[in-house]
Parts: sequence; C-alpha cells; structure tokens
Amino acid sequence: MATSTLGRVARALLAPALALGATVGLASAPASAAVWNSCDQWGNTSLNGYTLYNNIWGSGAGSQCVWANSGTNWGVWANHPNTGGIKSYPDAKKVVNKPITSLTSLTSNYNVTVPSSGAYNTSYDIWDTGYKYEVMLWVNKTGAVGPLGTSQGTVTLGGATWTVYKGNNGSNDVFSFIRSSNSSSGTVNILPILKWIKDTKGWFGNVTIGDVQFGYEITSSSGGLNFTTNNLTVSSS
Repeated sequence: MATSTLGRVARALLAPALALGATVGLASAPASAAVWNSCDQWGNTSLNGYTLYNNIWGSGAGSQCVWANSGTNWGVWANHPNTGGIKSYPDAKKVVNKPITSLTSLTSNYNVTVPSSGAYNTSYDIWDTGYKYEVMLWVNKTGAVGPLGTSQGTVTLGGATWTVYKGNNGSNDVFSFIRSSNSSSGTVNILPILKWIKDTKGWFGNVTIGDVQFGYEITSSSGGLNFTTNNLTVSSS
C-alpha cells in the first residue's frame, strides 16, 4: 500500500507519453461488443466525460485487459499471480477541479460485480490537484488486503459507517475509509467526508479536489478474474 499511491499517480500522469507495453495474455471484451478495449500496460481513453485507465503499475504483475461500453459501464479481466504487493489499479476518472468550499455537492453511484476469490479492493481514490492528499473509500474488499497507516476509529458519514486509517506513503498523506460491510452497489455522498477531514480533523485545508477515481486495486487474481463496473456516475456542483 505504501508504494501504490505514488505508482498510480506517477504512472497515470505519464501514461499518454509512454510507449511501453505490458506482457499480456489474450482476453476478450464481453459478448456485447465493447466500444473500446486495451491490454496495454498504460492503455487509456476518454468516454462520456470519464477517463479510463488499464493502469498495470506494480512489480510482478501478470496479464490484464480493460473494456468499456461507455465511461460508466466498463470492466477488467486480470490474471495476476498470488504474490504480495498491489499489481494494478484499473479505474475510471472524473475531473472535478473545485475547492472544497466551492462544492455544494459531490456524490457517486456505483454498481459492480466482483469475484469471490483473489485479493483486491473496490475503491474510490480521490486526489487534490497537487497530489499531496489522497482519500480512499473502500466499498468492498476480498482476501489479504489492508489500508496504509493506523486506525483512527470509526465514523458514519456519506451514507455508510467506515473505519478510518491515516498514513503517509513517503510522497503524500493517505486517508483510507474502509466500509464496515462489503457493498456491491450504493450511493456515496463524498462531500461530507471531505468536510469531515478538513473541518473536524484538520488534516488538510481548503484543497482543490482534482480527480475522483473509481476502480479495483488488485493484489492477486490468479487464473484470471473478471471485475465489472455495471454502472458508475460521479456528479458535482
């Protein structure tokens, strides 16, 4: 976890400029022909106001392919070995670019189909524009995975109860909210969570929220597993 955030940011930012390719196996898009798919290590595209990333960044990664019917309906096939360390974070990103005090709402709806095996979490990854602060919201997790940092107790915010962890990966502060029970669909009211960090805890000031990402932080998926985002919307005003 300590290296995952740095890897995701640095490599996602560099992705369009890199000509690198991953060693990948063959995987096909779903039966309903996808409008886009990629097995490239840094494969990415923009659809309906969302940017999709294949984003295979961790050491020892295996094969992974992403497909999309739209920016809000997409999925991943991944075959990563059963070893330690995060291998990838395939995700969809919505850019907000507003200071917290300028936001009147920031919400998201999600609906996913995820495997019962492997080791991964389904999570939001929210960044300020300076990439100094990272807020992770884990809506479900399976296998031997855990957040960075130390527990700060529990809090009920944004439509769920979370255990909060605070840490630093050497590059930025990380605030992880782990949902008390796994969920495959729901609505998250993100703004109260950000205001709680800012106003109640004072862990950051009136930062400008840049990216709201949603995806799968995969540690292992041996044999090939499917992760499907049936629907995802991020709305702000």
